[in-house]
Amino acid sequence: MDPRRPRHPAAHPGGEVTSRAAGPLTTTPVTAELLRGALDTEHTGRGLLPHRLPARARAQNTDGQLAMAESQPSGVRLALRTAATAVELDVLPVKRVYAGAPPRPDGVYELLVDGRPAGRATAAGGDTLTIDPATGGVEHRSGPAATLRFPGLPGRMKDVEIWLPHDETTELVALRTDAPVAPAPDRGRRVWAHHGSSISQGSGAAAPTGTWPALAAALGGVELVNLGLGGSALLDPFTARALRDAPADLISVKLGINLVNTDLMRLRAFTPAVHGFLDTVREGHPDTPLLVVSPLLCPIHEDTPGPTAFDTAALGTGKLRFRATGAPAERAAGKLTLTVIREELARIVRQRADEDPHLYHLDGRELYGEADAAGLPLPDALHPDAATHRRIGERFAALAFGEGGFFGPVPGGQRRQV
Repeated sequence: MDPRRPRHPAAHPGGEVTSRAAGPLTTTPVTAELLRGALDTEHTGRGLLPHRLPARARAQNTDGQLAMAESQPSGVRLALRTAATAVELDVLPVKRVYAGAPPRPDGVYELLVDGRPAGRATAAGGDTLTIDPATGGVEHRSGPAATLRFPGLPGRMKDVEIWLPHDETTELVALRTDAPVAPAPDRGRRVWAHHGSSISQGSGAAAPTGTWPALAAALGGVELVNLGLGGSALLDPFTARALRDAPADLISVKLGINLVNTDLMRLRAFTPAVHGFLDTVREGHPDTPLLVVSPLLCPIHEDTPGPTAFDTAALGTGKLRFRATGAPAERAAGKLTLTVIREELARIVRQRADEDPHLYHLDGRELYGEADAAGLPLPDALHPDAATHRRIGERFAALAFGEGGFFGPVPGGQRRQV
């Protein structure tokens, strides 16, 4: 039996998951040249694993949460130029199971033809990562690959993108088509590199093109490099160096919520850490428009420090929710809240802007604030849902890429190569 073939096929409208090809298909090696949105790739022996942090950064990391997040290919997509009418992709996903919590939906793969939605699929099988929220224990079990099939594509030459799941680690095993494929050409769009938390990675979004950065990038006509790292926007120096070294015409960093979630540092450490992070980014991008975004509204942490914990009472009823475990009085000892972080980020940017005319600040509550929370509350008290991702993405696009925005059109079309 070919281990790349699925034992438990599943299907989703608009795409098929099948273990049998229909018609003569040719295999094209999956290489880094066919990918957009990844900063690195790794040959695992089973397939090609896209990474959103480079190898040097991964070697300096000791945190399992970050290792998992950066291997989840948010914003990563296969980008092909082809006349193929059928595309098959063998994948090895990693499914996450949280003990005591409802089952997570399978990750979604989205097909775009010339930038327009043309199909989607999910993949059963793959590996399983079982996580116990109460103890932090993790169990990994290997499983079979699955084959995604997208038939019925137009026979003309076209740009084809397959967006990988934003929250499900995926190894790419094999690519088969009924016509030759080549890397999609550079269309001359500016490259936007964005760093943030799980909200930026896409937690709560229904599909990879439905994360707020992907929505904003589509509306803004830019190429996205998404360094949203669930639970891991923690001012790590290696992340700053990854941004420093990444090709980018536009950069944004959304900071705050994870520093409260983890109760990682006090105000005394936060301020110089932000300066150091921005200094490092500026080493590689001295004149690139750089936008610092403060936290979205999150009622549980507006004035209550972390750390954040699972709400065990909610877990007992089969619901996943979070709660703040700090006390407001602890702010006097330098503990961080979202209110404190917003005020300090605004002050830091004002101070630096005297010498950095391309540095900007955006209060995250302009993307999601009190009025939004009244109509679109955070379902788990921490992450937005799909409708809220759309609202945030549309607002960011208007504020950043719209007329007079932070990332408005560049005179003369100056840009870097993808």
